[in-house]
Amino acid sequence: MRPYLLIDFGSTYTKLTAVDLAAPAVLGTASALTTVEEGLIVGYQKARQELAKAVGSLAYEARIACSSAAGGLRLVAIGLVPELTVEAAKRAALGAGARVVGTYGFELTGSDLEEIMSLQPDLVLLAGGTDGGNKTALRHNGQLLAASPLSVPLILAGNKTVAPEVEELLRRAGKICYRVPNVLPQLDRLNIKPVQEKIREVFLARIIRAKGLREVERELDGILMPTPAAVLSAAERLAAGPGNGRRGWGELLLVDVGGATTDVHSIAEGRPTKPQVFSAGLPEPKVKRSVEGDLGMRVSALALLEQFTPAVVAALANLSEEKVIAGVRARAGNPDYLPTDGEDQRLETVLGYLAVKGATERHVGKLERVYSTQGVCYLQEGKDLTALPTVIGTGGVLVHAPSVRRILAGVLPTPDHPELLKPQAPRFYLDQYYLFSTLGLIAKKYPEISFCLLEKALKPV
Repeated sequence: MRPYLLIDFGSTYTKLTAVDLAAPAVLGTASALTTVEEGLIVGYQKARQELAKAVGSLAYEARIACSSAAGGLRLVAIGLVPELTVEAAKRAALGAGARVVGTYGFELTGSDLEEIMSLQPDLVLLAGGTDGGNKTALRHNGQLLAASPLSVPLILAGNKTVAPEVEELLRRAGKICYRVPNVLPQLDRLNIKPVQEKIREVFLARIIRAKGLREVERELDGILMPTPAAVLSAAERLAAGPGNGRRGWGELLLVDVGGATTDVHSIAEGRPTKPQVFSAGLPEPKVKRSVEGDLGMRVSALALLEQFTPAVVAALANLSEEKVIAGVRARAGNPDYLPTDGEDQRLETVLGYLAVKGATERHVGKLERVYSTQGVCYLQEGKDLTALPTVIGTGGVLVHAPSVRRILAGVLPTPDHPELLKPQAPRFYLDQYYLFSTLGLIAKKYPEISFCLLEKALKPV
C-alpha cells in the first residue's frame, strides 16, 4: 500500500481524500467546515478524525493540499484596452487558479487606486500594450503604483519595450515585482503560460503564508496550488488521458457549482465549425476557466436571485415569490444550509440550474450576423462548444441533489439566447464523491493513477 492524503482547504469545507497509489483506489473521504477564524488547523483536525474512523490510522507517504480558504488567491488585473490586454491578463489569472476581484483599463486614476486598495488583493497583474505598441499607459500605471502604499507583489507582463523601465521604477520604490514576457505580444496572440507559472510560484512562495496557513503547513508536505488550479488540472488529465498511449475523454466542459461562485472549465479548441463563420476578438485558449462570483448557491444566493428575478425563479420552482425570497435569504445567511423539505429542494434545484445556465452562457462563445459584399456571414466571439461531447458536474450542491441532470441541463441551449454556442447534446456525468479538487493534486505527477481514479469517480446521470 502507498497511502497519500490529499486535502482541499475550500472556502466552505475542508475536504480530505485518502488514496492508495498502489491499488490504485480511493480509500475514503471526509470533510469539516473550514475554520478560517479559529485557524485552518481546527477544521483540518476534525476532518482527519472523521477520516480515521473510515480508513483507520495510516502512515501516509505524503500529505499535500490545495487551498481557496480566506478568499482564495485574490488578484487585480490592470491593462490597456479592456477587450484586449485587460482580458488577456484576466484569462491568464483565471487559468492559474486566481480569483479576479477587479479589472482596470487605460490609465489608472487616483480613485481607481483607492478602489484597488479597498479590494485588498493578494497580487496585482500589470499588463498593457503589445510589444512595440503603446508605452504611455504601462509607464503611467507603473508610476502610480510605485508611489502608492500598495505592498502586495506585482507581476509585470506588458510591452517589452517599456517593461524593464517600469520594473526598475517599482523596485526602486520598494515594491516586490516580477517581470515576465508580455501576456499579449501581438493583437492576435496570447502568451499566458509565463504569467500563469509566475502566479503559481508567487502563490507558493508568499500568498499561502498570508492566509493563515502557516500553522497547518506543519502538518503537511506542501500546499501545491490554489483549489481552482487543482480542479482544472484534473479536468486536463481526464481530457488528455493517462499519458501511456491510451486516449483520454477528449474535449469536455466541467461545471463546479459552489456556495460563492460557479466556475466553468472547458478543455476544447472551440474554433468555428460552420461555413461562413469567422473568428473575432482575442484567440481562445484550449484550457479556459471562467468564474462567476454572482452566481453562487449560498454566499452569492441573493446576487443569483437578483440576476434572474424572484418571478422567474418562482415560476420554475412552482413556488410563491415570498417563499423564494425567504429560501434564498436563508441560504445567503448560512453557508452550511441544507434543504428542509420537498419545496425547498425544488428551489435548490432551480437555483442550481440557473447558476449553471448563467455561468455557461458567460463562458461559451456567441455568433453575430454581419453583412458583407459576399452576403450574410457570422462573426464568432469566444468558443464554439456546440459539438462538445461531455459535461461534468462537481460541487457539494450537485453531490447532494436528487436531480443532477435537471441542474446540469443549464448548459443546454435555450430559445432566449439562440446566438450562444452552448453544447447541443452532451453526455452528463457527476463527480459523485467531489474528488476533482483533491485528485487534481496528483494529476501531473501520477498521470495514470489520477486518470484511473477520476474515471472511477464519475457517474453517468
